[in-house]
Amino acid sequence: MEIDQSLTNYMNKAIHGIVRQAVATAIGNPRELAFLIRFNKAMQKAQERRSIQETKDGTHVPPLLIASITATCNLFCTGCYARANGICHEHSAKPSMSTAEWEALFSQAQALGIAFILLAGGEPLLRRDVIQVASRFPQIIFPIFSNGTLVDAEYLELFHAHRNLLPIISLEGTELATDTRRGRGVYATLMQTLRTMHTQGLFHGVSLTVTQRNLEEITSDGFINHLQEVGSRVVFFIEYVPVAEGTDDLAPDDTCRARLEVRQAELRRQYGSMLFLSFPGDEKKMGGCLAAGRGFFHINTDGAAENCPFSPYSDRNIRTSTLLEVLKSPLFQALRDEQLVGGVHTGGCALFEHQEDVRRILSHVQAV
Repeated sequence: MEIDQSLTNYMNKAIHGIVRQAVATAIGNPRELAFLIRFNKAMQKAQERRSIQETKDGTHVPPLLIASITATCNLFCTGCYARANGICHEHSAKPSMSTAEWEALFSQAQALGIAFILLAGGEPLLRRDVIQVASRFPQIIFPIFSNGTLVDAEYLELFHAHRNLLPIISLEGTELATDTRRGRGVYATLMQTLRTMHTQGLFHGVSLTVTQRNLEEITSDGFINHLQEVGSRVVFFIEYVPVAEGTDDLAPDDTCRARLEVRQAELRRQYGSMLFLSFPGDEKKMGGCLAAGRGFFHINTDGAAENCPFSPYSDRNIRTSTLLEVLKSPLFQALRDEQLVGGVHTGGCALFEHQEDVRRILSHVQAV
């Protein structure tokens, strides 16, 4: 699966840049700083493993994997893409991956040089068994995208002992916005959790869902100052994808995306102790959509290897294929050949906006 070498070089440089920024934000936190210095060495070895595999047989190994480790959640947030896409549900005909299966996947990922595995759901903290397994892979950083309501004393102890576990708490913005979507009292709970992690010296971040309605609020100096005060060092801006009917007006338009790009650049200059990332906005700098193995891919709770969480189509499963075989997926290759990933990036989620084309390609691949 050939990839333009310039993309590989760009992503390697981008990852090193992110880690350097993370090191800068950890000044004053000796334990975190020591971990990041060790991880930097591990990351260089991971990069070498990816390069060796690409040289060996042309298989591009992306540095990032997204793993939805559970399909259940303790909240019922309005407009949740995971529930709308069927990623999150209370009952499934397909059994979820076992603890041992997730451990085997993490082991394969480490051997191939995958340096980051983003844990999602559902609510990932419902799978304490998988989080504990992840803690045993210090060469991989596991950002855990959580609604934050289940962070208890045991998790705080686990995060303190294993710095490769990086809690990322989801917010909608202010108290009104968060509680309206997630439930009364959720915001207060999350603020207390963030303060507790800050007091205990835990490196953590937040994930903000960007809509046309809340863009100015969540990128304001006042809001970012508040996040800084509670110790958040990483901020993810995730554009809302209108998977739920009747929510198209929430999705950022071109004007909104342009404003986010400008504001994010300003925030990066203003807040040197914080790291700001956006999706899919940052993909524009990397030559288009990074899904389908170009920069990342997604393993869902029953092992299906998908393009990304917003494009849950698959032709291979990690339960019946090795991770290396998954990366050679004919679906992934076809999406790249037709430049649905890696093509011109005009904003928004490329694969979600071309679902019919993705389904057509999948049908063709399955028919071969």
